[in-house]
Amino acid sequence: MDASVKDALMGVTTATLTTVLLKKGVRFCYVAAARPIVPGPTRRIVGPAFTLRFTPTREDLATVESWSSPTSTRAAIEAMPEGCVAIADAMGSTQAGIFGDILCARMAKRGVAGLVTDGMVRDGAGVIGTGLPVFCQGYVAPASVAALNFVGWQETIGCGGVTVVPGDIVVADQDGAVIIPAALLEAVTEAAVEQERLEAWIMGEVEKGLALPGLYPPNAETKARYEQSR
Repeated sequence: MDASVKDALMGVTTATLTTVLLKKGVRFCYVAAARPIVPGPTRRIVGPAFTLRFTPTREDLATVESWSSPTSTRAAIEAMPEGCVAIADAMGSTQAGIFGDILCARMAKRGVAGLVTDGMVRDGAGVIGTGLPVFCQGYVAPASVAALNFVGWQETIGCGGVTVVPGDIVVADQDGAVIIPAALLEAVTEAAVEQERLEAWIMGEVEKGLALPGLYPPNAETKARYEQSR
């Protein structure tokens, strides 16, 4: 993605993005259940979506041997370009971890920006130790094949209630992960940067003791004062 757009989005919160996308008619953009694996302040990640899809396990398909197949999570990781955000549809399953520490370490080595999933990972301490930003429901012991069957990558998926198309933009921070449709990227980025500026100014007015009615959301008079301040 364009470096200037990425830099701009690195300064925009996911909370702001959900509001901007709502104004543009996109209601389902927030990936439910994808939280930072380490709670608290989290480095924001921005990058194009590299999608992965799991289905419910089937005993003849989801085997330990399947990890060596051409259609495997291992093969998918080797196809991930530097700077992408891997986003995996695990159907919200909490019964197994889709990736463990070795796979996350390989992703980090390849320069993948982060991993987002509506499911779980395994080897929690090891995954955290890789330094790869991970947004998920948590971590468990069982391997993916215990509950899930990996079926492919770089196709349209549903993750945490959001449709994700390869190349959409993923932004994730301590509040979770948001998907920006690729076709709306420039318009959303421009509006989000301006929204951040406006809200920073409004916060300054609140700290001065101003009341909220007419200030947030701003009425015509407030907007005029804001424009004058710029």
